[in-house]
Amino acid sequence: MPMGRPIRRESRDMVIIVTAGSIVLALAFGVRAVFGGVIEPLSNDLFGGSIEIFSFSIAIQNLVWGLAQPGFGMIADKYGDRLAIWLGFFCYVLGMGICVLGTTPFAQHMGAGVLVGMGISGTAFGTVLAVVGRAAPLEKRGFYLGVTSAMGSAGQAILPLLVSWLIEWFDWQMTLVIVTGMLTPMVLCIPFLRVGGDTVVVEDTVDLPQTVRQAFGHSSFTMLSVGFFVCGFHLAFITAHLPNYVQNFCVGTNLSPEELRALGLRALALAGFANIFGTLLASRLGGMFPKPYVLAVIYALRSVIILVFILFPLTPTSVMIFGLLMGGLWLSTVPLTSALVLVMFGPRVLGTLFGFVFLSHQLGGFVGVWLGGVWFDQYGNYDSVWIVAIALGLASALNHLTVRERAAPALA
Repeated sequence: MPMGRPIRRESRDMVIIVTAGSIVLALAFGVRAVFGGVIEPLSNDLFGGSIEIFSFSIAIQNLVWGLAQPGFGMIADKYGDRLAIWLGFFCYVLGMGICVLGTTPFAQHMGAGVLVGMGISGTAFGTVLAVVGRAAPLEKRGFYLGVTSAMGSAGQAILPLLVSWLIEWFDWQMTLVIVTGMLTPMVLCIPFLRVGGDTVVVEDTVDLPQTVRQAFGHSSFTMLSVGFFVCGFHLAFITAHLPNYVQNFCVGTNLSPEELRALGLRALALAGFANIFGTLLASRLGGMFPKPYVLAVIYALRSVIILVFILFPLTPTSVMIFGLLMGGLWLSTVPLTSALVLVMFGPRVLGTLFGFVFLSHQLGGFVGVWLGGVWFDQYGNYDSVWIVAIALGLASALNHLTVRERAAPALA
């Protein structure tokens, strides 16, 4: 009986942290997932119909998200998780405001690109999962990381679906104003993202630069980072360009361009919904089998699904099936990847090191979004980009077979 009370308190604390973290993640990812729904009307209104300019803004967003992630991780590791998340929140709101009001390429690059990228960096996986990883008991870390990632996927299911309706009733500016207001619940959740009553761990000192050098000298960490590049390429390209792809190439339907774009957004919403279950399943499989092997299977399956998707005519049915199947593999890589960083280097520097792994992810996102926009404006299709996505998925599957699930030599 004496042991019951601490266990119940631990469970209660973890429920609070996981719930608050999931809401923050859901909003952070849900809001960024709506840009694919406004890329065409925004580009028509501001840039004469060329989607390359706003595609570049979203590409900058992905790149800044990655570049800023190690910095936010270091702030969280050194000064406290909540400070890093608050900074991210304010950047996010400011960036969305500039995106709504901006009328020039520079304004969109700064708003939707730089500031929103910093906002996501401070409110997404790198900071939130670091809190969960530090707070969770060792034997349950994989479970709590998986649950938080899965619940955080709800935003990617709900917000694109909501925008698919809003964009039919309002212009892109009012749609983004409404979406920006949906970041408000973060204010209530951030205070609960703390470990043991304080986000700063003071019982040990860590030389962060030395730890980073050690990490990149460890081949498994380097290969994990390289493989995560592909995840970013897939997710960012599909999120940004699937609605436009559906609008321009879907056959066998009398739907208007607006309705076809909404169909693409609903496919993304379905992907977000399927991702909840896919992430939970991947987390469970990661506890039963070596995590690198599970990751290899996920990347290989992505390539197969994309190949089948582009080989057959694009119809409303195939779009929704693609969203469902790809969604099952969407963010399932994240809890496995963060868990591998935990295995290699422990929880104390998770924010910093996962930040560097995630930088690789966002470099992939930058390339995917930007290449998609450039290729479409130049050739009027996405054919070669889909082929690149398939090849990268297969390469990443092979790459993860070289990753070893054990502590880095200096820590073993």
